[in-house]
Amino acid sequence: MDTELLTLLKTVDTPTVCNAIEVAEGRRGFNRFTKGTMLSSDPEGGAMVGFARTAKISALAPPTEAPEVIKARRMDYYRYMSEGERPALTVVEDVDFPNAIGAYWGEINTTVHKGLGLSGALTNGVMRDLGDLPDGFPVVAGSVGPSHGYVHVKEIGTPVKIFGLDIHAGELVHADRHGALVVPEAVVPVLANAIRKLLDTEQLVLGPAREPGFTFEKFQEAWAAFEKART
Repeated sequence: MDTELLTLLKTVDTPTVCNAIEVAEGRRGFNRFTKGTMLSSDPEGGAMVGFARTAKISALAPPTEAPEVIKARRMDYYRYMSEGERPALTVVEDVDFPNAIGAYWGEINTTVHKGLGLSGALTNGVMRDLGDLPDGFPVVAGSVGPSHGYVHVKEIGTPVKIFGLDIHAGELVHADRHGALVVPEAVVPVLANAIRKLLDTEQLVLGPAREPGFTFEKFQEAWAAFEKART
């Protein structure tokens, strides 16, 4: 991945990337983002960016497969998470959603994932141990809870759905306290320029609006310049 783009993506929030993708595509209607309120373990920690390493878990009931099958799959899961293109995010669907109760993302599991080279976790499931999670490994989750329940891995590397967003393994994901999105592969070559254009264009309104003596007339002038710059 282009290091310049990666650095830039880490400095902007997910709403900015949503808007910039529309700039890059030249139209409104981009919809590959989460729908609904998510929670962040580190709201002030900025964005996490990486290629998705996907899996599915469940925790409401004990697994029905043989214990040796469950143990082997868990090891296969961690092996899978340790591999693949970097930077990478672990993206895990809890199939119990919206009734998820098993906090897969606690102090131990997040620390293991960070040690394996992952940059953060995105899930519709549960996190816990807030305040004890490792620095530099944000979790964006569906809820907070105290117990791991009967949590076990069900699938590895398959497509997942997180708050209405379908994500395939290897897709580029941007996430923060607002939720997450998938960056379309087609816009990657022009996304950095689109982000810079968007930020510069927004200043045409934000700059005057933050100055003393801002009036409706000045807003009209600023908005006209803003709309011209967007075309």
